[in-house]
Amino acid sequence: MANFLHENDLPDGLDLGSVVAVDCETMGLRVYRDRLCAVQVSGGDGDAHVVRIAAGQEEAPNLCSMLSDPGVLKLFHFGRFDIAVLYYAFGALAAPVYCTKIVSRLVRTNSDRHGLKDLVSDLLKIEITKQEQSSDWGADRLTKKQIKYAASDVLYLHRLRDRLDERLVREGREHLAQSCFEFLPARALLDLAGWQDTDIFAH
Repeated sequence: MANFLHENDLPDGLDLGSVVAVDCETMGLRVYRDRLCAVQVSGGDGDAHVVRIAAGQEEAPNLCSMLSDPGVLKLFHFGRFDIAVLYYAFGALAAPVYCTKIVSRLVRTNSDRHGLKDLVSDLLKIEITKQEQSSDWGADRLTKKQIKYAASDVLYLHRLRDRLDERLVREGREHLAQSCFEFLPARALLDLAGWQDTDIFAH
């Protein structure tokens, strides 16, 4: 497993393939208050690229090009948050997308454990730590432990997608999942527009 730390953007000419796992690290869970500090991506080849985002940074053209590329599927775990964070920070709306948490809720109805740590443990039999989740991601320099943690958030998403897709087919819910994925960017925009705590489909 190799972890590559970059400042401000992905390197020019980097080809991550047609399916890219994406995750974000922020100072908290309130998009308007807690700034984006790092974005990690992986093409599923065992490498993870961690991009450190500077305070006040408004541009990351290579990253944004990948996010908005219709030929690249972006894999998230709880994409609703990450899509909103990335759009708020850079104005790039990620699409098309796939969210492992959504699929887990659709096919693992026998469990209420849908966190990434639980999925990796249950489906891949790999134990990952979340100890650095609440560390100071706004620090001037990220530690080796932080970089390793950030990498672990994307290194397993491709394999998780394969396992979850098997269950989607088994349960006959692949079309329902696809409809959720297509709506997910709009759901993120609704969150940013003030409907984050409102079920717009309710009576």
